[in-house]
Amino acid sequence: MSEAKPAGQAPAHGGAQAVAAALRHGAATMFTLSGGHVFPLYDGAVKAEPPMRIVDVRHEQTAVFAAEATARLARVPGLAVLTAGPGITNGVSAITTAHFNGSPVVVLGGRAPDYRWGSGSLQEIDHPQLVAPVTKRAWTEHEADRVGSSVDEAFRLAAARHRGPVFLDIALEALFGQAGGTGQAGRTGQAGGTGQAGRTGQAGRTGQAGGSGDQRDTPDADSISVIAGLLMAARRPVLVLGSDVWLDGADQAARQAAEELRLPVIANGQGRGVLPAGHELLVTRARSVAFGQADLVIVVGTPLDFRLGYGEFGGRDGAPRAQVVHVADSAVQIAAHCPLAASASGSLAGFFAGLTAAAGPAARGWTSSWLPQLQAARDKAVAADAPLLSSDADPIHPMRIYGELAKVLDSDAVVIGDGGDFVSYAGKYIEPQRPGGWLDPGPYGCLGTGLGYAIAARIVRPSAQVVLLLGDGAAGFSLMDADTLVRHQLPVVMICGNNGIWGLEKHPMQALYGYDVAADLQPQCRYDQVVTALGGAGELVTSPAGIGPALRRAFDSGVPYLVNISTDPQVAYPRSTSGI
Repeated sequence: MSEAKPAGQAPAHGGAQAVAAALRHGAATMFTLSGGHVFPLYDGAVKAEPPMRIVDVRHEQTAVFAAEATARLARVPGLAVLTAGPGITNGVSAITTAHFNGSPVVVLGGRAPDYRWGSGSLQEIDHPQLVAPVTKRAWTEHEADRVGSSVDEAFRLAAARHRGPVFLDIALEALFGQAGGTGQAGRTGQAGGTGQAGRTGQAGRTGQAGGSGDQRDTPDADSISVIAGLLMAARRPVLVLGSDVWLDGADQAARQAAEELRLPVIANGQGRGVLPAGHELLVTRARSVAFGQADLVIVVGTPLDFRLGYGEFGGRDGAPRAQVVHVADSAVQIAAHCPLAASASGSLAGFFAGLTAAAGPAARGWTSSWLPQLQAARDKAVAADAPLLSSDADPIHPMRIYGELAKVLDSDAVVIGDGGDFVSYAGKYIEPQRPGGWLDPGPYGCLGTGLGYAIAARIVRPSAQVVLLLGDGAAGFSLMDADTLVRHQLPVVMICGNNGIWGLEKHPMQALYGYDVAADLQPQCRYDQVVTALGGAGELVTSPAGIGPALRRAFDSGVPYLVNISTDPQVAYPRSTSGI
C-alpha cells in the first residue's frame, strides 16, 4: 500500500516514507553512522515536519545500543539506521543484546542495489540471513511503494509482546526511488527470494496484541486463580520483579500488588526501582536467604536463567525445594527447562490486578515471621557493608566509590552499568529510587553498551543526572563515543573503576590454573585523558578522600566528564556463579 500524500506534493522517496512511519510510532531520534546506502533516510529526517533528530555516533554498535536504551527508558521503540555490509555486521552484538533484553528496536539497513545483485556491488551481503536468529523478523523491502508500510509493520511488531528487535533492509532502488515509480530495477536478479531470510522466523511471536500497560491480553483467569491458591497456601513466598514489569507498563500495578499482598520482593534488571530503595518490602539484599528458604517463588517478567539459578529455589538448611511460578508477557517466554507449579502469560499489569483480586483479603501468614526474617537479614547485610562503603583502604576498595556516589545521586538519576566486577558492585549497592532508573547489559553480558546507553539516557531524560559506570575493560569497547557526547552536547558523568585487569577472568583463571594470561590491562591507564582529548573533561583519582570531591566536580561541570578511579586489583567481587 502506498503512503498517502497531500494534493500537489511530489511523490516521497523511500527514505521519507520510512521516517514518516517511524514518527507515527513515536520515534523521535535516529541513531546512525553515516553511509551512502542510507542517505534518503537522512534526507527524510531533515525534511520531516517536525524534523527527526539525527545523532551520529562513532561505531554502529553504539547506534543500536542507543536505540535500545531509548526503548528501555521511554518504552517506545528505538530506531537505529545502519549502512550496508559492515555497518550492519558491526551492529549484530547490539541487536543480539536487544533480543535477550526484549527491547523493542527497529533497525533499518541499507542494501546494495537489486539490479546489480550477485555482481559484487560495494558491501553486497544478504543481511537478513545473518540477523534472523536474533530478531523477531528480518526481511528486505524491494519496492518503493511499500517502504512506508514495511517500516510501519516493523515498528508494530517490535512493540508487540514479547518485545524485541526487528530488522528491515531496503534495496537501494526502493530507498532512493519515488512512490509510484518502479523502484524495482533488476529485482528478477534475486532468484529464490534472496533477502527474505527470517521473514517467517518466530512466526508465533508476531501480531501479539498489547503495548505498554495494555490489559486487553490479561492472563487466563484460571491460571491466576491457581497461582493465588499457591500463594495463599505458602508460608515463605517471594516475588521477583524483572525488566518486563517495567517494559510492559506494569510497574505501578506490581507495587500495588506487592503492598496489598505484603509480599517480600526481590528486584532484577529493570525491575529495580519498582519498589524504591528503602521500601520495607524490598529484600533484594537478603536474596540468598530468600531464595534458599522460600517455599514459593513467583517470578514475573524475567527469564529463569543463570541470574536466578535457572529456576531452582529452596533446599537450604533442610528446607524443601520451592514451588516455582513463572509469569511472562508472552507464552513463548515461559520457562520450559525446569518444573513449574504454575504459569501465566499476557499483560503483566492485568496479572497483578488479577492476582490481588483472586487472593482477596485473607490473612497473610508470612507477615508474622517470614517477612521479618528477611527484613532482618537485609538490615544485617546493609550494616555489614558500611565499613567498606566508607573504607580508607589504599589502594582504593571499589565499594568506597559506591559509598561516595550514593551521597550525590538524585532520586531521578539514571545509572548505567557497563562492566564486570566493578559493575557487579553497582548492581548490589546502587538501588534506584524510581522505576526506569537503571540500565545494565542484561543476560547476554555484552560489554560496550555504556556510551550508547548514556547517549540515549541524556536525550530521553534531559533534566536527570546520567551516570555511566565503566569497568576499565568495558571502557575499551566504546569510549571513543565520548566524542559523540561532546559533539551533540550531551553531558554525562562517567566513572571508571580502573583496576588494571580483566577481573572476571584474572581471578578465576588463577584459581583454576595457578596463573593467568590475557587478563592484564595498563595500571592507572589515563582514560580520563581520552575524554579530555575528545573535548570533554576528567581526572585521575588515586586516594579514597579524592573520590567525593571529584564526583562533585563532575556533576557540576556540565560536560562529558570521566572520573578515572584507580582501584585495588586484588579485590574480587564475591560472586556465587559465573553463569557458565
